[in-house]
Amino acid sequence: MEEGSGSVNHYYGGTSSSPITNIAQDHLLTILLLLPIDAILSLSMTCKRFKDIITSSDTLWKSLSSRDFGSTCVDALLYKYMHQISWMRLYKKTYQLDSVCCHRLFDTHGGDLDLPSARASHSLNFVSNCLVMFGGGCEGGRHRDDTWVAYIGNDFEKTLKWKTVNSGIPSGRFGHTCVEMSDFLVLFGGINDNGNRQNDTWVGQVTHNEKNGITFSWKMLDVGAIAPPSRGAHAASSIDDKRIVVHGGIGLHGLRFGDTWLLEVSENLCFGTWHEIVSHPSPPPRSGHTLTCIGRSKTILFGGRGLGYEILDDVWLLDTCQSYLKWTQIVYDLRNIPDGVSLPRVGHSATMVLGGRLLIYGGEDSSRHRKDDFWILDISPIQSITMHSTTLSSKRVSTKMWKRWRSNGYEPKRRSFHRACTDPSGRYLYVFGGMVDGFLQPAEPSGLRFDGELFLVELVL
Repeated sequence: MEEGSGSVNHYYGGTSSSPITNIAQDHLLTILLLLPIDAILSLSMTCKRFKDIITSSDTLWKSLSSRDFGSTCVDALLYKYMHQISWMRLYKKTYQLDSVCCHRLFDTHGGDLDLPSARASHSLNFVSNCLVMFGGGCEGGRHRDDTWVAYIGNDFEKTLKWKTVNSGIPSGRFGHTCVEMSDFLVLFGGINDNGNRQNDTWVGQVTHNEKNGITFSWKMLDVGAIAPPSRGAHAASSIDDKRIVVHGGIGLHGLRFGDTWLLEVSENLCFGTWHEIVSHPSPPPRSGHTLTCIGRSKTILFGGRGLGYEILDDVWLLDTCQSYLKWTQIVYDLRNIPDGVSLPRVGHSATMVLGGRLLIYGGEDSSRHRKDDFWILDISPIQSITMHSTTLSSKRVSTKMWKRWRSNGYEPKRRSFHRACTDPSGRYLYVFGGMVDGFLQPAEPSGLRFDGELFLVELVL
């Protein structure tokens, strides 16, 4: 990213010219949109016509933003910035991102505040312009069975008001997964107070009603006789509007899984079908890791706790195109990781943010030291990988895959097993709860301390 940032500034000074007179401008724009950004910037130095188009066409830069950042992100940025900044400048600012600013969020709606209680290993999602939170573990080894919704809409910096909209369905649990699938949520698995693992699948939906305001409903998804073994502390990610992938977790007797399952749902989300993906090689068994869709049917797995309770820092790519389903390990170089920084972690969050980046926050290391650091995993070389490559697993994809981002503003507590999600623009990351460091209390013989704070992480443009 650092090298790319310099390139953006350098290329805008090109002066050489080589007239191109026989190609219509709309055709040139179509060609440019097929090229990576560095190639486009290089062309601005080759001739005056390319330079004029690249430096003056707002249509080009809006299309590049949509291509590289996603159409949903562009719609959100259009709402907030279109009358303040050009698309070229906005693209450059996004390209050069290197820091975040944290803000503490308060609910100041007076009276008796209705707020979610402290918890960890819950779920937190952004769907239908709302934050939705379900379940989690809390003090005394108990689980939660409550569902909370906070409407946000397009005002991502406003004060939030939580509302309890359901209780008891699904049954209380922690260590489950809940992922967005279009305008729905799909919840799978988890662990209850008695240590029982679940393998049920639920669909949740937000409803906006003029009379009753925001409501939320859960329904169990009919998946037939085949389902993954019961588990908790697994990882899951949606791939598209009809598929999610689940990997790993802890089953009966504390056994850690290394299996991968794909759920395909029907058009009306009334039933689904589970398929196990068998691939060699595949990630070793683990729990407390993350799965994140990076687009184009590709999903990234990172970290977790292995069979021997070791904390992992490996990166794996799962490609779920129709023709093949295959895991490939992404081997990277640690030479750019600063001395004294521990990259392996469990109980972290990994979220796609503005600019098509994977932002990893928090977690804990092998000594159970909790973290408050922000890391960017550069997925640009990963996205271009074809799964037909026979040499990928034996070569280092990039020596600069990892970059630590600076953080300023509010300083939240170090935490693990929190949950995080972004708004549609990918610029605002919401973080709630988790395990935090604290003094031992008589009511907490294990030294576990649960957090009930919601804070906002803003990518600084």
